Amino acid sequence: MSLDRPVAPDPYELLPKAGTFTVTSTDVADGEALSDEHAFAVGNTSPQLSWSGFPEETKGFVVTCFDPDAPTVSGFWHWVLVNLPATVTSLDTGAGATERLDNGAFHVRNDFGSKSYGGAAPPAGDQVHRYYFVVHAIDVEALDVDADATPAVVGFNLAFHTLARAILTPTYQISE
Repeated sequence: MSLDRPVAPDPYELLPKAGTFTVTSTDVADGEALSDEHAFAVGNTSPQLSWSGFPEETKGFVVTCFDPDAPTVSGFWHWVLVNLPATVTSLDTGAGATERLDNGAFHVRNDFGSKSYGGAAPPAGDQVHRYYFVVHAIDVEALDVDADATPAVVGFNLAFHTLARAILTPTYQISE
């Protein structure tokens, strides 16, 4: 079953320009397939992420995972972790499992409806989906949002506070 549609553009090319820095992972690689551990129906575990080279004036971070290839006009939000302190430069595997982290950061509801990481879940037989894991370096200690904000509201606030972005884009596909 192919939904026979064009590949969506890079969603971050549509946003205001921002600087870049580096994000790496011991669990996922740019352009390579996610393991089933990071898929919704199997492991549903958020990957390890580390970042460096962000602007000196960074006051905090937001971590997101977005699938622009979902068969919707709005894509699909898998993870939105808000208000990580600037002193946090990595997340362990599985950090997306709890609603709130010990450092005060919190998740907003993803498109599965939970305040946590929700793994890759493209329709069976659909095209390869891209998962944009993005660390946003922000110019404030905390975005002016709470845990009831939607990913779109977080994204709107990020448009005004992002200094730089680090992007890692693995893929996932479920055979028919």
